[in-house]
Amino acid sequence: MCKGLAALPHSCLERAKEIKIKLGTLLQKPDSAIDLVIPYNEKPEKPAKAQKPSPEEALQWRDSLDKLLQNTYGLASFKSFLKSEFSEENLEFWMACEDFKRTRSPAKMAEKAKKIYEEFIQAQAPKEVNIDHFTKDLTVRSLGEPSPSTFDVAQKRIHALMEKDSLPRFVRSEFYQELVK
Repeated sequence: MCKGLAALPHSCLERAKEIKIKLGTLLQKPDSAIDLVIPYNEKPEKPAKAQKPSPEEALQWRDSLDKLLQNTYGLASFKSFLKSEFSEENLEFWMACEDFKRTRSPAKMAEKAKKIYEEFIQAQAPKEVNIDHFTKDLTVRSLGEPSPSTFDVAQKRIHALMEKDSLPRFVRSEFYQELVK
């Protein structure tokens, strides 16, 4: 041991060892490539490949987030808009939940539920969505036995947030204004 470390109290040395172990754990590579698989599509859809809606159809999106999300071009445009504002996590969570609901295999469902939780729900998640404590607790409890409805309450909260906040901003944006001309 170097002389500088010998002068430190024993508790500091123990704490430093704990931190070293935790950092080592974080830096380890995953045991299998399955940890690296993203179970839902994160690639942005390109509006150019989907059929551009008529101005009348695009005008309907002002009043209905669901109509916007059901339209391939509208969804891609909305996603591009949110990415430009660095606020796409809510839409990505909503899309991940939609993909999760279509999963039939219990093993895949558990895998996807864990991935969604780690990416969007848990505290300090990389793309943490803004849901209330009650909703978060309810969602965490339902992760024990994942079912197609595991994320329903959280998804509804995020849908309402997008409807109240993101959709009005999108409707005022150049992205949308170009569509309704």
